[in-house]
Amino acid sequence: MRIIALSLLAVAVRAPLPAEVALEPAFPKLFFSQPVAISPVPGDKQRLLVVEKNGTLQVVEGLGSAVQTKRKIFDITQPRDGKLEVGGECGFLGVALHPQYAKNSQVYVYYSLKIDGKLHQRVSSFRLSDASSLQVDPTTEQVLISQQDPAGNHNGGDLHFGPDGYLYISAGDGGGGGDPYDSARQIADRFLAAVFRIDVDRLDRNLAPNPHPAVGSLPDGKPAYHVPSDNPFVGARSHRGLEVDPAKVRTEIWATGLRNAWRFSFDPKTGVCYAGDVGQNLYEEIDILVPGGDYGWSVLEGDHVFNKKDAGGKKAMPSKGDHTASKFQAPIHEYDRKLGNSVTGGVVCRGDRVPGLEGAYVFGDFASGRIFALRKKGGAWQSEQIAKDLTVAGFGHDPSNGDVLVASLAGQVKRIVRK
Repeated sequence: MRIIALSLLAVAVRAPLPAEVALEPAFPKLFFSQPVAISPVPGDKQRLLVVEKNGTLQVVEGLGSAVQTKRKIFDITQPRDGKLEVGGECGFLGVALHPQYAKNSQVYVYYSLKIDGKLHQRVSSFRLSDASSLQVDPTTEQVLISQQDPAGNHNGGDLHFGPDGYLYISAGDGGGGGDPYDSARQIADRFLAAVFRIDVDRLDRNLAPNPHPAVGSLPDGKPAYHVPSDNPFVGARSHRGLEVDPAKVRTEIWATGLRNAWRFSFDPKTGVCYAGDVGQNLYEEIDILVPGGDYGWSVLEGDHVFNKKDAGGKKAMPSKGDHTASKFQAPIHEYDRKLGNSVTGGVVCRGDRVPGLEGAYVFGDFASGRIFALRKKGGAWQSEQIAKDLTVAGFGHDPSNGDVLVASLAGQVKRIVRK
């Protein structure tokens, strides 16, 4: 994501996608401080969570009724061992309640902080002081991953529990332009340019992570999480044709080669994982993430060859990538600068209140404000712009009716409705 400024289709295809739609305030009397993510309360149709980039977490209550209210349940503006960093693409970026939060009181967050002046991106768990009210006890932090970050942009920051009960986490390539830290082709010794999959319940059948300074420890010195034993890079000895030390591989990696997966989600019906990966200068992309998938950055940008020496295509526009030879996963969709320049990954609509939208993947572009519906028809993915709203930072669902919700950094959560 580009917070200050923010890639579609090689050809923009107009498909017979939904009836005319509009955006309206989801909760007309509620305003937020830079809402950046919308997260569900598992099993609850009357509440949802809204992450505020500047360091607070709100619960919205009364969904499905005439009146909704909001209540602050967490404040991370003063981390215990550093200073919250909210400039640019940093801040409080993601939250996920444990599927069994009512029993174990666990909530997971992703935030940016500076420790001794050095930027870190952190994933931690906290305990709820009261599971029924969702109030978070800020004194109960358990660090899971605290990765020093070479630059302030490309932070990923999304968190979701998958259908398998494991926690999935997105992280960018470390920032800068053109992957200057050579992160995207690496699977060893760094928590960057990937979506990670970890076992926060530390089940006996799973594995301890390979040692690394970024891995948090429990009071007894054991790692704060386990790695699912079926993660795709467990035991890996090579990657992109180069040998790697299996003792240094970040076995937490589930999908790799991502520049900055700014928002990913699981289709609540099929479990398919979609992600919006922010491009460099020419193309934005939508991916379906699969275990062990390598999405090609920085060899590719979208579905095209990436040329660091001519990243803006001034000398010649890049050719299509050869995914058969490279074994990179091709995006299901890309778009160029005519339509936008910073994709915000979305959600699959499973509500039925907007005719024609059910089953479509709805996503947006932060810079242009365009909101699109994407679906597969006749073997090809087709997209159409359906609405527009500036500073679209995240998507979610209204659990009371399945409506698609849109978080705008301007201060509101909106819903997609039939005109």
